[in-house]
Amino acid sequence: MSLLARLGYVLIGLIIGAIIGFFVARKYMQKYMKKNPPINEQMIRTMMMQMGRTPSQKQINQMMKSMAKYMD
Repeated sequence: MSLLARLGYVLIGLIIGAIIGFFVARKYMQKYMKKNPPINEQMIRTMMMQMGRTPSQKQINQMMKSMAKYMD
């Protein structure tokens, strides 16, 4: 087998590995973010209270819903 053929196989293997690695990492991060959201209800409540607003549970639920829509 020539050096060029070996180099081609290595290059193809690296490309396939990178593609598979991308999709596995993407799936893992989606699962992780769904399980551990970066912002929870308590954080939203605290943020709104620091801005001088007393949020209702309905407003907090709306914000959580809108963030969940962008997480998918």
